[in-house]
Amino acid sequence: MEITPTSEWLNHGQAPLVIAGPCSAESEEQIMTIAETLKKTGIVQMLRAGVWKPRTRPNSFEGMGAKALPWLIKAEKEFGIPFTIEVANEDHVKAALDAGIRHMWIGARTTVNPFSVQEIADALNGLDIPVFVKNPLNPDLQLWIGAIERLNAAGITKLVAVHRGFSTYEKQVYRNKPNWEIPIELKTEYPNLEIIVDPSHIGGSRAVLKEISQKALDLGFDGLMIETHPNPDKALSDPKQQIVLDQFERFLEELEERHPHFEDRLAQNQLEQLRRLIDEIDHNLMESLKHRQEVVEQIGNYKAEHGVTVFQLDRWRTIISERLLLAEDKGIDNELVRSVWNEIHKASIRLQTDVVNRKLSE
Repeated sequence: MEITPTSEWLNHGQAPLVIAGPCSAESEEQIMTIAETLKKTGIVQMLRAGVWKPRTRPNSFEGMGAKALPWLIKAEKEFGIPFTIEVANEDHVKAALDAGIRHMWIGARTTVNPFSVQEIADALNGLDIPVFVKNPLNPDLQLWIGAIERLNAAGITKLVAVHRGFSTYEKQVYRNKPNWEIPIELKTEYPNLEIIVDPSHIGGSRAVLKEISQKALDLGFDGLMIETHPNPDKALSDPKQQIVLDQFERFLEELEERHPHFEDRLAQNQLEQLRRLIDEIDHNLMESLKHRQEVVEQIGNYKAEHGVTVFQLDRWRTIISERLLLAEDKGIDNELVRSVWNEIHKASIRLQTDVVNRKLSE
C-alpha cells in the first residue's frame, strides 16, 4: 500500500501531529475564536470541526451542515491552518470539495459500512487529498484495513488512521474501549501508515483525556485528535469530552513526548541486555509449548484408542480454574492468562481431533 507521510503534506517536523477543534461547528464566531486561539499555541497543525453529525437518535443536533463550510474556509485563510471535517457520503464529499475543503475524515459509523466507504472512495477517485480513517465501531481490524485499502485503491495515498476506541456494552471508565492491541496490530502490519489517537471519543470525559493522551504518546502513536470548545458545558454536542479552550495549551504542554530510540548509549546497552533476556525466555517458552504439544498428541492417541471424546468439559474447567489461581499467586495479569490458555486449549482440541480422525482413517 502506497502511503505519503504527513511530513510531506503537513508541516509538523518531528513532533507528534496535533489536530484540535470543536466537536461541532456551531457559529462563525465560535470557529474564528477557536482557530485564532489554537494558532497562537504554535503546536496545533490542523483544525477539526463536525459539520454533519451522525447521531444515534433523531431530533438531536445533527450539525450546521454546508452552511458551516464557509466559516471553516474563512478561518483557514485568516490563520493559515487547514480544517478537516467528517464526510459520510458522496453528497458530503461534493459539498466539501465545492467549498474548498481539502482534508476529510471518515467516522466510525461510516467505516463500519463498506458500501459507504466505497461511495466516498469513488467520489474522491483521482483526488489525492488527505483522508483520516477512524476505526469502525466494533473491534474489527480487517474492516478498518478494508476501508483504508478502498481509499488507497482510489488513488489516495495521504492516509492516516485514527484510533477512537470501540463500542462496548461493558461498564468501564471510558466511553469507548481502547483495545490498544488493535491499532498496534495495524501499525505492525502497515508500518508506514501513521496512526493518531482520538482521546475525546475514547474517554468521553475531560477527566480522563490527559491519561489517554499520555498513553497514546507512551505507545508511540503519531499524534492526537482532541476536541476543544470555548464553553464546553454549552456545546451543542458531546459537551463532556471537550477541553476548555483557554486550558488547551496547558493541557498539551503537560504531556510528555516520547522518543522512538534511546539517545543515551548506556541506557541503550541496558535495554539490549533485557531484550536478550526476553529472547531467552521466549525460546524456553517455545520449548515448553513444543513439549506440551507432544504430550497433547499422546493424549489424543489414548482417547482415540479407548473411544473417549476429545473435549472434556470438567477437565477444561479444572485447568482454567487452576491456571487462574496460579496466575493470581504469581501476580500475573488474569486476562492475559485466560486469553493465552483459551488459545492453547483451542489448539489442543484441534490437534487431538486431527489425531482421532487420522486413527479412524487407518
